[in-house]
Amino acid sequence: MKFFRSGSDGSSRWAAAWVLMAALVWSASSARADSGSAQAQANKEAVNKAFAAWAAGGRTFFDDMLAPNVVWTIKGSSPTARVLRGKQELIDGAVTPLSTRLQRQIRPTIRNLWADGDHVIIEWDGEAVAKDGKPYRNSYLWIFRMQGGRAIEVTAYLDLAPYEDVLRRVPASQ
Repeated sequence: MKFFRSGSDGSSRWAAAWVLMAALVWSASSARADSGSAQAQANKEAVNKAFAAWAAGGRTFFDDMLAPNVVWTIKGSSPTARVLRGKQELIDGAVTPLSTRLQRQIRPTIRNLWADGDHVIIEWDGEAVAKDGKPYRNSYLWIFRMQGGRAIEVTAYLDLAPYEDVLRRVPASQ
């Protein structure tokens, strides 16, 4: 085969150039995959660390984990399912209405945690006691899109019935 034969026509140089180019392309794609894996691992560790601090009684989860301009989408078909834009809108519109009705903050228990590139998915259960003495239990699946170690987008799946039940039956306190 003339393509791989050395000779004065320069074909061996072309063959070497093609081999070198293929090696460079493969190397670059491998580096991107490794970089993506490293980024996914760093994102996963950031979420795990924030949840561990929350489970240990920490109260800074949303400050630690969310970018100020986060877009938080609560999935569902009830009025509490909506899109909240910005960390403060999330705190005021979804976190505080529940937390002021609880005797103590929700304690999360991680069930599963996955990461792929800039996305982290966490499945977790939360338990607390409402101020009327009844338990609050819910299961959650949150999908984070991370940037710079913080979530810039979150899609939250949960059973809205227990959440709304606490909002309905327990008066808010400041």
